[in-house]
Amino acid sequence: MLNESQKLDDSQDHEGHWVAVSDLMAGLMMVFMLVSVVFMINVETERDKIRDVAILYDQLRTQLYKDLQIEFADDMARWGAELDEDLAFRFNNTDVLFDKGEAELKPEFQSILNDFFPRYVRIITQPQYRDDILEVRIEGHTSSGWFGARSDDEAYILNMNLSQERTRSTLAYVLGLPPVIGDNDWLKQNLTANGLSSAKVVRDSDGVELGSASRRVEFRVRTDAEGRIATILDRVQP
Repeated sequence: MLNESQKLDDSQDHEGHWVAVSDLMAGLMMVFMLVSVVFMINVETERDKIRDVAILYDQLRTQLYKDLQIEFADDMARWGAELDEDLAFRFNNTDVLFDKGEAELKPEFQSILNDFFPRYVRIITQPQYRDDILEVRIEGHTSSGWFGARSDDEAYILNMNLSQERTRSTLAYVLGLPPVIGDNDWLKQNLTANGLSSAKVVRDSDGVELGSASRRVEFRVRTDAEGRIATILDRVQP
């Protein structure tokens, strides 16, 4: 039988063991809490960066919109054009853009582009904008109809080919304008031609397609806000 001294020693050993385990658990808990706090601080910091990027690009978009509006306020009505706050510069006057079913620019549209595009490039390539512009899209849009098409799908494909040809001919024309030759390197990195067929037709308040309004050409600026935010998010992924 164990004497009282041995029992006391065993009891102290067990107590010492549990004290050591509890100290270890407490230490691990403190490490876990420290890691959690550091992670939360990092996430909060990155969230603040995302907010700052969003604010910066909203301010950039707003200022660029104002600059374009001031520059072209006296021209848009006679061009049949409009500028949206999302930085889409839209040419709506179908009669002066292209002949029906054709991709060659009409002389009236060439004349408009001769006036519009060099001034447009001068504004968007200013130092406060040029490095934050991801893409300048020339978008071609059509109505959904195509005379003689055997189905809606065939009409869509035929209009896709036409819209792509029109945007390419527009891009080729503006790149060849003498006033923008000095910006051609930047333009070739950022200017794209995008035929969208009837994917984004214009409709009235009742949902009825407006054929004439749907047939249009747009110059649309895209900033690099999404890319900047994606980079920040990648850094905080566990």
